Amino acid sequence: MDIVRLAFSSDNHFDVNRIDAAAMMRAQATYLLQQGVQWYLVAGDLFNDFQRSEQFIVDLQALLGTQTRVYWIAGNHDMVHGVSFDELETGQFAGYLHNRYVDIPGTDWRVIGNNGWYDYQYAAQEPDTTTADFLHWKNAFWIDRAIKQPMSDGERTALMLNQVKAQLVLAAAEQKQVVFMTHFVPRADYLQFATGKRFWNMANALMGTPRLGELLEQFNVAHVLFGHLHVHPKPRTFGQTTYYDQAVGYGLKRINEWRATNFMAEWYQDTQIIDLK
Repeated sequence: MDIVRLAFSSDNHFDVNRIDAAAMMRAQATYLLQQGVQWYLVAGDLFNDFQRSEQFIVDLQALLGTQTRVYWIAGNHDMVHGVSFDELETGQFAGYLHNRYVDIPGTDWRVIGNNGWYDYQYAAQEPDTTTADFLHWKNAFWIDRAIKQPMSDGERTALMLNQVKAQLVLAAAEQKQVVFMTHFVPRADYLQFATGKRFWNMANALMGTPRLGELLEQFNVAHVLFGHLHVHPKPRTFGQTTYYDQAVGYGLKRINEWRATNFMAEWYQDTQIIDLK
């Protein structure tokens, strides 16, 4: 079987970081081509506008030509403007892999994507807090209040988990090894719960759901890319499953999460390359 080279990235936040996305795109394309990357996976949060994010993917794919295929899913920031719930679920967008899969030719590897969602479980230990309290907090303080959806967060999470399970059942039936891409955090190990820091703990409610990680590990998914959390952890393996959070995050005076001094230097550090056999 062929060896296939993948690169993982997430949370580039071009507009929030106030950088020239076209220039960064050219630099990213040059690097991906130089490194011989054949599949570039982006786990959401390119822009605070779905249309701009999609156009970035289209333009990057055009620069990369036939050597590198680009796939992405939407993060919460991409969902804030320019897209409906139905379009997010069923839209046919360039390289958009939500609730879809693509097989890597010449191998038994399958890449499955799902945007993901959250069910407040990561904040369950916050005392005297109800589902209504979490929703009120979200609508008061969080960018996701601008995302329109025809169901509750719990229902949206249940929909997501059903979608993922169906994809994993199909992949297992077809004897595929799986690379899974999502935006939200699939394991509690990445989160910090701080006694007395209510704002931080309430934000944890909107980070993801531990039920996704449980499902992925139940099916022995080999590689899981996610983002959303800008903390730059090293890859971590639980059971048969290795997790990668490759978020670039924010490089602003107000919030500086970068280890490098400029966007591309940070992106190089945060881009994970793996070779699949």
